[in-house]
Amino acid sequence: MTRFPAVDGLRAIAAIAVVIAQVGLQTHAPLAGVVSRLDVGWAIFCAISGFLLYRPHVVAWFSATEPPLTLPYLRGRALRILPALLITIVLSIAFVPHPATTYLRWAVLTPLPFYLLLPGLGRLLTGYERPTRRSVRWRLLVLVALTVLGPVWMAAVTATDHPQAGLWLPGYLGWFAVGMGLALWQVARATGRLGPSALDTLTRVPGTLWGIAAALLLISATPLAGPYDHSAPTPAQALLKGLLYTAVVACALFPILTPSARTVRVLGGRPAQIGARLSYGVVVYGFVVLGVMRGPFAVQLLVTLVGAVVLAAASYRLIERPVLRFGKNTAVARTASSVTSPSSSPAR
Repeated sequence: MTRFPAVDGLRAIAAIAVVIAQVGLQTHAPLAGVVSRLDVGWAIFCAISGFLLYRPHVVAWFSATEPPLTLPYLRGRALRILPALLITIVLSIAFVPHPATTYLRWAVLTPLPFYLLLPGLGRLLTGYERPTRRSVRWRLLVLVALTVLGPVWMAAVTATDHPQAGLWLPGYLGWFAVGMGLALWQVARATGRLGPSALDTLTRVPGTLWGIAAALLLISATPLAGPYDHSAPTPAQALLKGLLYTAVVACALFPILTPSARTVRVLGGRPAQIGARLSYGVVVYGFVVLGVMRGPFAVQLLVTLVGAVVLAAASYRLIERPVLRFGKNTAVARTASSVTSPSSSPAR
């Protein structure tokens, strides 16, 4: 399987969850604990990115082919992310009453550095030996260890009173590692490098896993996982919240690796595909709409969601999609030119 259609629906759900959580932070939201913990959507985004971007490296390792080229990969990421992000920063500076450095710092210190790290990390985790069962298990253990890094990091920055360090990559790397580990497991299982296990049974009961994810999210919505606003948690609360979010992400993502027909219909249909395309724009433009909105929770949520969707749709159609097409056409033209150039032609 090279495409995972149910990822689309999960990505759209994550985007809506993030917007709801952000609105809840600015208003007196009902069920404040649950609403605030919907920021787990950030973790879901990270895990999906880790899964989709690391999987080509694993496939190349297993098939003994060259891994994805770094420059085309970075170019593709930049074309997908930067247009909407730059527009958001400009709009935020123009209309949102906060210092411009707030948005620049948010843009630089959020998980974007992972995209720069991935090519090297992918080569490190898929090189040096053949993909035997032993080597696969060893790498899975490394990725499991990385999933603990995020919660430990957040507890450490809380204990040392350095909250800005919570925006650095180590605070998010564990969520990316969840997706990377699932990518490695999925390819290894599909190619027979790993044998059957109890995990295969779990893929056939998605409702059970999603129920567990919901239960863990409700636990995180208690004061055990910290305050519901921007107040600093204790180190123990930060650690518990990070661990719970990691478990929620794993339970949410795992069933879509081998989805049932019903799961594909619900999470991979046309509405989910459209939602996935707009998900990134909905999140980033949601910050702009929310920054100029004031009102009760229900009103602010409705206006923010509608405004973010409208802006995201316009941005995708008028800017992001043309930029992506231009980049794709340019890459195709370069490839065709290199193939037909005299230097690449056989000697006569």
